[in-house]
Formats: sequence, C-alpha cells, structure tokens
Amino acid sequence: MSDDSNLVLKADSLQVESPPIVLASQSHARRSLLESAGIMVSCRPAHVDEAAIKRACRDHGHDVDTTALTLARAKAAHIKAAGAIVIGADQMLSCNGEWFDKPADMPCAREHLMRLRGQAHVLHTAVVVLREGKEIWRHVARPRLWMRTFSEDFLDRYLRLEGDAILSCVGAYRLEGPGLHLFARIEGEHDAILGLPLLALLEFLRGYGVIRG
Repeated sequence: MSDDSNLVLKADSLQVESPPIVLASQSHARRSLLESAGIMVSCRPAHVDEAAIKRACRDHGHDVDTTALTLARAKAAHIKAAGAIVIGADQMLSCNGEWFDKPADMPCAREHLMRLRGQAHVLHTAVVVLREGKEIWRHVARPRLWMRTFSEDFLDRYLRLEGDAILSCVGAYRLEGPGLHLFARIEGEHDAILGLPLLALLEFLRGYGVIRG
C-alpha cells in the first residue's frame, strides 16, 4: 500500500493541515473508516513479530487488553515519520478465557468458527497514538458478539462463499460481509468491530487540535 506522501487536504476539510496523520497499517477497513469520517491519512505497513509479542505478553502474565495495546504500540513505533501523528491499532478475540488468532488456513477457520458457535466472545480493539516516538493516547474498545448456533451445512456454505478473505480476520469473519449471518446479537461500536474505535479516536484528535471541533 502506498504511503500517499503527497496527500493534499481540501479547503473545507475538518482536518488541519499539520501535523500529517499516518496509519501504521495495511488494513483497508481501518483506512476506509478514517477516510469516511473525512480524515486523510497516509498508510504504511508495520511489520512486527506479532507471535513473539503475544508470547512475551503471556510470559509476563498480561491480559488480552494489555497485549492488544502492546501490539498496537509496536506497530506505531515501527513507523518513523517526523512530526506526524502515528496511529497503531490491533485487535484480539477472547472467548471463555481463550485467545484466538487469525486462522492459518480454511480448515483452521472452520475449527475456530465451530468453537465460537453458540458462544459470546469479545473483540479487544486497541489503538495507540504516537508522536515523535512518544505515546500521547491509548484506548481499548470491547464490543461483545453472540454467535448463533448455525448448522454445519451453513458453515460450509459460508466458508465457500467467503474463501481466503476471512484468513486475514481474527475470528474468521467479516461483519461488513456475509459474516453478519453468523450472529444473533451484537453489542458495541460497529467501527470497533471492524478494527478501529473511531468515536474515541476522533474525540482525542479533536482535543489534540488535529481536527476541528
């Protein structure tokens, strides 16, 4: 994904000209959420060893929220952008005390969904903002989702319909797509489910003077 270093704000933009905002992510969903709110960002991938960070957090007895925040901060810290506001985000899923990672392949995705079927789970959606390497804000949203007791025939049809697209999603579903059919009930901010707690982030950016109030 391009870093879009030559972005130009519109004259009537809600965003001030400086500092620029960088999203430390390749996530199309997170970028789309910000841009739909009128926030122009450049996107730069942050390649960190997520598995190693999670192992270290477990070894230190950290909970899911702390681990998600640690991952988000590591991604933001990976980006070197002088003067810029750098946003790092990460999302983890917990169900009955178990942490779920992105499925490695389609059989793994099927196994995850069978374990989540008929259960409530929490998405721990963390966002950390850095400037000049210093953390200036952090937040965790915790939307809760109840997966319905669907049939295995439905599950197999769903997996064929979605294909490899769900392998990049924690939980093996896209709520903005056919994954919505998996659920009976949802509580929490929709944007946080998609990967970024946008309302809280916008409130911070207004307070920091990056967007107009």
